[in-house]
Amino acid sequence: MTANLHGKERASYTTRFGSLASYEKGGVEIINDDPRHYAFSNVFEVASNAAPYEKTAVGKNMDYVVEAIRAEGTSQWRTAAHDEFALVLDGQVEISLVKLAHSPLPPDAGGSVALDGEPEGQPMGRIVARRGHMVLVPANAAYRFHADRPGVILLQTIVGDDTVERWAEICLS
Repeated sequence: MTANLHGKERASYTTRFGSLASYEKGGVEIINDDPRHYAFSNVFEVASNAAPYEKTAVGKNMDYVVEAIRAEGTSQWRTAAHDEFALVLDGQVEISLVKLAHSPLPPDAGGSVALDGEPEGQPMGRIVARRGHMVLVPANAAYRFHADRPGVILLQTIVGDDTVERWAEICLS
């Protein structure tokens, strides 16, 4: 507790930004409730224990998930029938984009899928995203991530076949 200008005490908080190299496992303060009603995970810890480009769900709301992804090396080309939103939490990630000539997915497909080989279509360019940068990956575009050094991406998407759900391992209860 610290005192403010009027002599009253107020709470003092410190914001700490994490990275794969240095993070402090967080917690949650439950007030008059049961912690089993909540899921809380540390995305840096999840990413540090994941294979490169493994898509581990760390948050879920109905069909939507937030996936923690360890960016390291070059990913496969992927596409989704819906927009996806990537937030780089650590490191630098290059995202290459191609507007597909023909989407291999039905319009209601959930999640992203890996593509075989190089995508056919018009190159859309590349984005270099660093810590704190957000990128909208458009529906029916092919994309590939590349990171020279390990980093962390949070990807908001829809649950797909390759979404890894390991709640019992990653959640505080």
